[in-house]
Amino acid sequence: MKKWLLLCCTLLLLSACGQKEVTADNQETKGQSAMNEQFIGKWEGNIETPNGALPIIVDLQKDSGTLSVPAQGLSNFPFQSVKYTDANVKVSLHLNGSVIAINGILKNGQIEATFQQNGGNFPLILTAYKEQPVTYEKLKIPVQQGDLTVALQKASTSPSPVALIIAGSGPTDKDGNSALAGKNNSLKMLAEGLAQEGITTVRYDKRGLGDNQALLTKEEDGTFDQYVDDAVQILQTLMADKAYTSVHVIGHSEGSLIGLLAAQKTGVASFVSIAGAGRPLDVVLLEQLKGQLAPKLYNESTDILTALKQGKQVTTASPELQALFRPSVQPFLISLLKYHPADELEKVKSRVLIVQGTTDLQVKEVDAEALKKGKPEAKLLYMEGMNHVLKKAPADRAGNLATYSDPSLSLHEKLLPAIQQFINEE
Repeated sequence: MKKWLLLCCTLLLLSACGQKEVTADNQETKGQSAMNEQFIGKWEGNIETPNGALPIIVDLQKDSGTLSVPAQGLSNFPFQSVKYTDANVKVSLHLNGSVIAINGILKNGQIEATFQQNGGNFPLILTAYKEQPVTYEKLKIPVQQGDLTVALQKASTSPSPVALIIAGSGPTDKDGNSALAGKNNSLKMLAEGLAQEGITTVRYDKRGLGDNQALLTKEEDGTFDQYVDDAVQILQTLMADKAYTSVHVIGHSEGSLIGLLAAQKTGVASFVSIAGAGRPLDVVLLEQLKGQLAPKLYNESTDILTALKQGKQVTTASPELQALFRPSVQPFLISLLKYHPADELEKVKSRVLIVQGTTDLQVKEVDAEALKKGKPEAKLLYMEGMNHVLKKAPADRAGNLATYSDPSLSLHEKLLPAIQQFINEE
């Protein structure tokens, strides 16, 4: 699903652009009982929303503190107030006109809390923050409306091939983590693994997300073609750099379509599609909605998608469908619906590898077969037991989804060797 479709359903839409910073209200700390010093420091946890887990970082100090939501580009937003009473902590923030409160109690080295916003109460368990070592360099690539920040994961040897890794749909960041599904570090593991095997990689947060949130501040301004243009700019920059012996593209999920369109325009050495849809968005989306919507809403969705595919915006939609088809997201959908992935893959001149997991809940084997049909000379490789976040997972839904938020699980053992071998076949 689309980034903006999903973000509208998350808790905050934490776009702090243009927000005036506020400082902690120190007056509220007067007269409180002796605080527990164990509170001081950084904590991390997931806000358990109806739409999934939203990872946050809370930095608690004696008279102040900050909130960060990396997946949505919010960094070190200051508290309005913080108050400690023995083993209890109360935090207040004012964000985009919304009052947010975190109320917690320190138990057994963790904070059991409730996150409150706009009348909603969401469970939150905070544990001591573990600093993640940064193993990449940040680069700036000139793109439309500014510079795109990318992560350069250098290979163990130089010169080397370089591969651009493009993340999937929704609020999925450069590491493969989502504000909805959780932290699994799939693309981070892929980048670091390839670098250890002599292949440099570049990955990035798409515009409007994370490091590049400022490049897209209004939902209605976003189009799929912007994503493609950004990928083309990165590839052209890499191709002009003599430090690389060859340039490749690896696209995951929606990143597969972005990647193959960028590959068409740049003539890269190879393209790898991982869990890429082979059918148009309307076909895939209606397939997903069929078991979730009442017949009347399903028929309405069909009519709306038909209009959007013809380039026509729809002025009305039932309240139950606003998250999918609200007016501000329709330009993005129109720009995406014009593409048929299998037809577009046929136009890619470079070598192609199609990778599909057999326990993927989101992209099915029929999509891999459609891509293969679009480019018969492409290599199709099934990964037995691999799911959508590139981990070994069971077919049952609960067990499968549990891997989406478990960064301790390694990648499917055959994925990295297969990609490395394919890139090195040049």
